[in-house]
Amino acid sequence: MEVAINNLTQKAMNDFELVEQAKAGCQQAFTQLMERHQSSIYHLMLRMTNNREDAHDLTLEAFGKAFTRLHSYVPHYAFSTWLYKIAVNNCIDFVRKKRLQTLSIDEPLDSDSDQDFTNVLHANSLNPEEAVIRKQRIHLMRRLLLELSDKYRTMIELRYFQELSYEEIATELNIPLGTVKAQLFRAKELLADLLHRPGANAYLEVQVQVA
Repeated sequence: MEVAINNLTQKAMNDFELVEQAKAGCQQAFTQLMERHQSSIYHLMLRMTNNREDAHDLTLEAFGKAFTRLHSYVPHYAFSTWLYKIAVNNCIDFVRKKRLQTLSIDEPLDSDSDQDFTNVLHANSLNPEEAVIRKQRIHLMRRLLLELSDKYRTMIELRYFQELSYEEIATELNIPLGTVKAQLFRAKELLADLLHRPGANAYLEVQVQVA
């Protein structure tokens, strides 16, 4: 399919060429895209959140989402603009959820967000009832992890239970960083689907009553 690329700047043209290479399976091309734009996305996230750790995580999430959606990018506008929109929308969702966040049995987990999964495992300042609920949700997640394939289960274990960074997971498993992000994104989708499955919350309710 032909696309109009005449209006792109030279930098945007270079990005487009890297995108095409990445679509064809070149991991190094996507790594170069990250290197070219990571600093600007990070500082954007930092301005929006005023939190360095959140900004770092949101930057990685933005690139993870961009990687999984790369097939949908067409150069009607610069790759940087497309990436910027992904990062901003994701950050807005994150900030909104952080403001409204509560810990409840019925609260769904969002496969797009590291924060939802992290909060279930490591939330602080909980009252006794919330602590019981969190304990049971962790137990449920452990049970549901057994239904995932080995590679996806490993991703969840390393990221959320062992709290390794994306880079540390890539080193631990000797796989590209982009592969880590893509597999972790898919693993969260699968786990979220299992948590939304009918009966999952009923299990939690029974466990809380028994506790």
